[in-house]
Amino acid sequence: MQGLVWGGTALSAIGLAGLMVCILRVLRARRAKLDDDAMRAEMRKVVPLNMGALFLSVIGLMLVIVGIILG
Repeated sequence: MQGLVWGGTALSAIGLAGLMVCILRVLRARRAKLDDDAMRAEMRKVVPLNMGALFLSVIGLMLVIVGIILG
């Protein structure tokens, strides 16, 4: 069951890194003072990455919990 815990931890860490990338991309766009259309376009690009990162984090945390319960 340790494999589940460590695998879940790795997935959560990858998801957390993805969330940080999303934050950095949005901060860069805000600092660039883009117009409304350009900002919306950048946000449209970031949303799928954000959702994927959140998905990985949640799945990873679920694997950690299952590994702890079964372990």
